[in-house]
Amino acid sequence: MKVAIFQFSLFGINTYAVYDPGTKDCAVIDPGMLGQQEEKAMTDFISKNGRKVTHVINTHLHIDHAVGNNFLKRAYNVPVLAHKDDEPLGERIQQQAYMFGISENFDGVEISDYLSDNEIIKIGNGELKVICVPGHSQGSVAFYDKEDRFVIVGDALFKGSIGRTDLPGGNHAQLIKSITERLLTLPDDTVVYPGHGPATTIGEEKRSNPFLK
Repeated sequence: MKVAIFQFSLFGINTYAVYDPGTKDCAVIDPGMLGQQEEKAMTDFISKNGRKVTHVINTHLHIDHAVGNNFLKRAYNVPVLAHKDDEPLGERIQQQAYMFGISENFDGVEISDYLSDNEIIKIGNGELKVICVPGHSQGSVAFYDKEDRFVIVGDALFKGSIGRTDLPGGNHAQLIKSITERLLTLPDDTVVYPGHGPATTIGEEKRSNPFLK
């Protein structure tokens, strides 16, 4: 599968479109589009490339990662997938907005189907494996493509850093355990696509990430 990366304005969120070039099936991961211009950037990519959106998938439901869920659900009549343990965050999108001083009004995110650990999500002929990585939030998950050697990790792991744990649902010890046992056990050449900032690899973070020493 291939990965298209969009960076949107709300906290510099990375939104990913993962697609099978053969079937054109596509999943949007962590839809962070805020406003008509950013929504149009996503829909233009989908329409101009003939993609067929089959899923909207969330690594977790903090507002910057989840604000575009309802737009995509309406636009493409597709299910919204997230872990059940993040359901309270999805229900409190408006409260999250107030917490960060964001004045817009938002509807809560309604999860269509709950993700579970080791679940396989089919995208055309490709597969993403769900890996539970709680710690940044209680329902945080990553999506691993074994064949194409990449993992989309949300805010669990960054290039040279890790996710913050001072937000609702955060737990530092739990996050370190998740990273160490669930992510750093992947092959070293696995490309890591984080929720913010540049991509890295599992091997690079094992060697040099100061938060994992």
